[in-house]
Amino acid sequence: MYDELRERVAAAFPALVDTLADLVRVPSVSAPGYPPEPLRESAGKVAELLRQAGFDGVRLLELDGAHPSVYGEITGPAGAPTVLLYAHHDVQPPGPAEHWETGPFEPHVTDGRLYGRGASDDKGGIIMHLGTVAAFDGSPPVGLKVVIEGEEEIGSAHLGDFLAEYAPLLAADVIVIGDSANWRVGQPALTTSLRGLVSCRVEVRTAANPVHSGMYGGVFPDAVIALARLISTLHDDEGNVTVAGLVSGDSNPLDLTEDEIRDQMGAVPGLQTLGAGSLTGRLWAKPAISVLAVDAPPLSEAINQLVNVARAKVSMRIPPGQDADAAMNALRAHLLEHAPWGVDVTVTSLEKGNAFNLATGGAAFEAWVEGMRRAWGVEPVEMGVGGSIPFVADFSRRYPEAAILLTGCGDPTSAAHAPNESQHLGDLERSILAQAIALRLLAD
Repeated sequence: MYDELRERVAAAFPALVDTLADLVRVPSVSAPGYPPEPLRESAGKVAELLRQAGFDGVRLLELDGAHPSVYGEITGPAGAPTVLLYAHHDVQPPGPAEHWETGPFEPHVTDGRLYGRGASDDKGGIIMHLGTVAAFDGSPPVGLKVVIEGEEEIGSAHLGDFLAEYAPLLAADVIVIGDSANWRVGQPALTTSLRGLVSCRVEVRTAANPVHSGMYGGVFPDAVIALARLISTLHDDEGNVTVAGLVSGDSNPLDLTEDEIRDQMGAVPGLQTLGAGSLTGRLWAKPAISVLAVDAPPLSEAINQLVNVARAKVSMRIPPGQDADAAMNALRAHLLEHAPWGVDVTVTSLEKGNAFNLATGGAAFEAWVEGMRRAWGVEPVEMGVGGSIPFVADFSRRYPEAAILLTGCGDPTSAAHAPNESQHLGDLERSILAQAIALRLLAD
């Protein structure tokens, strides 16, 4: 039975790789400031692919002001469970073109990996779902629904309204969110915990206007130095987060080594790690603060003045068990209380999403574990993820009886959100086979 699925996936896979390349060519960036037309083009392509795969009722799901999602369904045999497959077709901005070996939307295959923005996150997830249906020649043993979102990379900005509008359409016994990754190339994983996210814009102001640095420097601070001093209070000398009142834990260390994670990151020689505890604990179960951007005069505009205002975007990942509102309040309080030298500090809340622990055990979880075991030939890992997927919690609240699984086809070297993003094609094929086997097991 499983050999037949393996053969069908192998036969369909070359065409699926071509389809992935076609999707990558569409610059479906959802970030503000980018044109909406490519997202509509991308949604249209996905809709046509679903029709060709055998889905019925294919249509765009739309809300005022939102980028389109795509929906389709296949009715299963009588009495079979219904499974909702999720992925997203929007992508991150590519970043500076000079950091890419080729254009971000010019896919190419090198050393068994397909490169291009969205190849792994998350157009690879779309291919995983399409390939699963191909494994059954368009007639899966369970009922299937698929939703391909268009706003995940901007925090699923309209998800609450989206679920309120389309909740009955998306209801299912099992929800499979294909937007995570595997433990490493050749070793699959089910994600069982996610950190949440809060972020803010912090503004430091010293005066109404810039003033001559020679006339006032040495008596008054400039805003950039004050901002740097304020930001430095967010960590102690060892790199532990100093914001009071936050939840902090630890995780199974598994077999992750410092050398491996340094290699995955591409760390410069001698770069020190931050904080205390296991590597997985620091990645999954402790808060982490990063400065994502700074607004201040660029070097090209530097003149001899005391800069009077500087801003930064501060992002804090929060572990399971931490309420997002409480975390944002704690971060705001810290920034206001540590304002140096009497400068004015303004903190504006931006994104917010709660962390989440996914349930393990049960028929669906065991089916995916066994599917991965058979597709890869090794034992899958139960892992956490340091990133945030706020809609997981939203789906859980909306469908409390559904089993939710978080899977994916990428790996730590896929460079999601970074230049030269790529998808390992061998793992993509195995991800398709694992999901097909899991559906067969679930039906049985």
